[in-house]
Amino acid sequence: MHSGRGTGKSWAVGDFLITKSLEKKNLILCVREIQKSIKQSVHKLLSNRIEQHGLKNFFQITDTSILCNNGSEFIFAGLYRNVDNIRSTEGVDYCWVEEAHSVSQNSFDVLIPTIRKPGSKIIMSYNPTNEDDPVHAKFTLTDRNDTLKIASSYKDNPFFPDVLKDEMEYDKQYDYEKYLHIWEGKCVTHSEDQIFYGKWSVEDFETPENAIFYHGLDFGYSTDPTAATRCFIKDDCLYIDRESYKSKLEITDTAQYIINDIPTIHRHLCIADSARPETISHLRNINGMNISGAKKGAGSVIDGIQKIRGFKHIYIHPDCKETATEFRLYKWKRNATTGILLNDPEDKHNHIIDALRYALEKYNKSKWTVHTW
Repeated sequence: MHSGRGTGKSWAVGDFLITKSLEKKNLILCVREIQKSIKQSVHKLLSNRIEQHGLKNFFQITDTSILCNNGSEFIFAGLYRNVDNIRSTEGVDYCWVEEAHSVSQNSFDVLIPTIRKPGSKIIMSYNPTNEDDPVHAKFTLTDRNDTLKIASSYKDNPFFPDVLKDEMEYDKQYDYEKYLHIWEGKCVTHSEDQIFYGKWSVEDFETPENAIFYHGLDFGYSTDPTAATRCFIKDDCLYIDRESYKSKLEITDTAQYIINDIPTIHRHLCIADSARPETISHLRNINGMNISGAKKGAGSVIDGIQKIRGFKHIYIHPDCKETATEFRLYKWKRNATTGILLNDPEDKHNHIIDALRYALEKYNKSKWTVHTW
């Protein structure tokens, strides 16, 4: 279970395990990477939930343990430098790994073979930090037949308190990167690496009836998606209000798919990736699209990035989820030896952004010209 702040996931796991302890005799191991004292465990959380549910008569709660009258037991342990004690723990029915993002690979290598009773389960709860954290890389980003992945955010919590809502709204307006990490549960991204850091935000807005649209299209290759975008410019700000994004899209299905997502793309000029002239020809001659290839060459990617960054601000509509993801993850390369940032973008998380570069090809801010077709 991974999420941001304010989801109530710890309460959910605690309530689940309390229920299981009442159903029949179960041994429940509650661990975290470092636990110097019982105060650093989930002992207090479980005790509070037992009391809040009016279940104290079914349990014996001491300063260090929780025992159910039917023989169920909660035990608490730290993983770091506690290898022998963990390995000797037998008969565990449920293991709760709280703050699993801080658990090392070595600790997982010890813990997982220990939980070997038939039907036993390991529940890992955490707020994502880095993509290469062992729990995130091994269980969330990897498809496994033995793993159920549950992602949530504050939006899934009907009891999300107002005091947290005010804090969340502030972060969403003034520090969107912080909002994504703290409240949406996204991994931390290093701001200096991010190409569009501080230039964009996700906000709801109305598209003006007289908006002049710019359309761009980036074709998919193999597993890469076909991506299209629509944007307009107002008061020196760029607004992105429509997107289309689909992997393994056949040429014959491309026009209908993106037109469903962006109806105006069929009526206006769309500038597309010129590396696929046969696809451009098909869309023009068979589907009747007004489409042309982008002018590509040395420096065109950097020029396009600079043009996008040149806007006062970039507003992304909440419906454009893939666009927001790419703006968050699109990064500069680093020198493998020195770690110094290079003026060269990574060739990933850039399908919508490439389409956006193409769309704005004919927009010339310095001359303040508007191109209509």
